[in-house]
Amino acid sequence: MEGGSSAALQLQQLPVATAAVSVQPHTEPFSYKENLIGALLAIFGHLVSSIALNLQKYSHIRLAGSKDPRAFFQTKSWWCGLLLLLLGELGVCSSYAFAPLSLVVPLAAVSVVASAIIGIIFIKEKWKPKEFLRRHLLSFLGCGLAVVGTYLLVTFGPNSHEKMTAENITRHLVSWPFLLYMLVEIIVFCLLLYFYKEKNANYIVVILLLVALLGSMTVVTVKAVAGMVLVSIQGDLQLDSPIFYIMLVCMAATAGYQATFLAQASQLYDSAQIASMGYILSTAAAISAGATFYLDFTGEDVLHICMFALGCLTAFLGVFLITRNRKKPVPFEPYISMDAMPGMQNMHDKGTAVQPDLKASFSYGALENNEHVPEVCSPATLPVLQEQHSPRAGPAPPCRVLQHPKEE
Repeated sequence: MEGGSSAALQLQQLPVATAAVSVQPHTEPFSYKENLIGALLAIFGHLVSSIALNLQKYSHIRLAGSKDPRAFFQTKSWWCGLLLLLLGELGVCSSYAFAPLSLVVPLAAVSVVASAIIGIIFIKEKWKPKEFLRRHLLSFLGCGLAVVGTYLLVTFGPNSHEKMTAENITRHLVSWPFLLYMLVEIIVFCLLLYFYKEKNANYIVVILLLVALLGSMTVVTVKAVAGMVLVSIQGDLQLDSPIFYIMLVCMAATAGYQATFLAQASQLYDSAQIASMGYILSTAAAISAGATFYLDFTGEDVLHICMFALGCLTAFLGVFLITRNRKKPVPFEPYISMDAMPGMQNMHDKGTAVQPDLKASFSYGALENNEHVPEVCSPATLPVLQEQHSPRAGPAPPCRVLQHPKEE
């Protein structure tokens, strides 16, 4: 009787012990299939998004180089790029419902690789083979490193899975590791925002750190929303829970502020620097948030964690080399010569017209070095016809400004 009662007591305690276990990695093959599905959806989404952005850029360039009076949103290519962009973002958001957060976020390197390859294929300038290889050697090396890093990420990524139910998300939300992480992140964010707004610290690191901290919260909420939608589709309705709408509002708010800071950074710095440093900082912050909130690396051995870190570093180096090789555009700010303005009369000093000195380089405006600027960019000069007047007459009227004929 004592043995039977002890066995019954153990059976009664078994469900309680099972319910108290936190997120554990799955060892069955289905969990690896979920990782593969999530990784493929993320790669597909980033590829389509990269193609969409380049298609929209091509639409803008084509309109700027032609006499087409239409706006960019009236072209088919721009709308096609917008639809592809929505499809790509949908694929990326769907990947969060299958794979762990720390696996999906670093796969954004695929979009950088795709943009580099598209730029090389559709390049309009003609290069000799030696010059082409020398010019794009870093890009090829960066693409290779990014591909190797992506392979390591997919192979040795975390394999912990858990149903995104309202109960599980609420339990993670009030856990002390995440609360401590949120406290540190809020303090750092407020300090960076103070230096950025009050002290005018417009450094690229400061702006992109603000973007990365907001982005870490964005991906956490995206995974929660996408996971709850997937669980609801599978039959367990989660959309009636308040935590779903809290996560949805936080996702929209953090994404909006993130886009605002990115727009401010794009006005101050080159897009290559933003793409490289932004990818590294955002990925590091998102992996930290995923490891703290969703416990992605719980139960993983040291070898898998080290190989995953090696994959991240390899992808970081690849993205840095790709963006490092981009040629920075030389800004040109044209100015309007005062003599070329219609209706403007020339100034004279004792009958001598004052004209800009055209023998030297441009001495005003933003253009300082104009050795390689073609002659078509030089300011136009207008002929001055002076009228003869007798000494007894009054002061000489200002000279007339003649216009060049169309043939000139």
